[in-house]
Amino acid sequence: MHAIDAFYFANPFWVWLAIGAAFLAAELATGSGWLLWPAGSAAIVAFTALAIRLGGLGELALFAAATIVTTYVGRRFMPSAPSGGLDINDAQSRLVGRQAEAAAAFAAGLGRVFVDGKEWAAELDGPGPVAAGAKLEVVAVLGGARLKVRES
Repeated sequence: MHAIDAFYFANPFWVWLAIGAAFLAAELATGSGWLLWPAGSAAIVAFTALAIRLGGLGELALFAAATIVTTYVGRRFMPSAPSGGLDINDAQSRLVGRQAEAAAAFAAGLGRVFVDGKEWAAELDGPGPVAAGAKLEVVAVLGGARLKVRES
């Protein structure tokens, strides 16, 4: 433990820079957006320690204060990700509104359709028989793997 203390007191700039690099690496690995601010704060403390000697507690206090300020400012003025939109990784929700083709005639409102080169189980929205090859429109996704369709 004495060697670590000696290294820190001899080179606080490099220690804080390493701490900032560790936060930055964790941010790159997770992509959370929250660890960017402590990484920048550690860099602030590193350059402050290069200019003036604050001591261990002073540097920790500066790091805490800088992290709070940078997080607040960053979250307040940086644009946030849009919410409530379509999830680009959810292929099924992107099917809503697409054109489909009946793979076979529907029986009792149930059948199979082709959408974007894939065959899906489907339920008819509304009355009427549907013949094979009929053009349909996807109106909803039911239970994950079944589509609700209507004649277009």
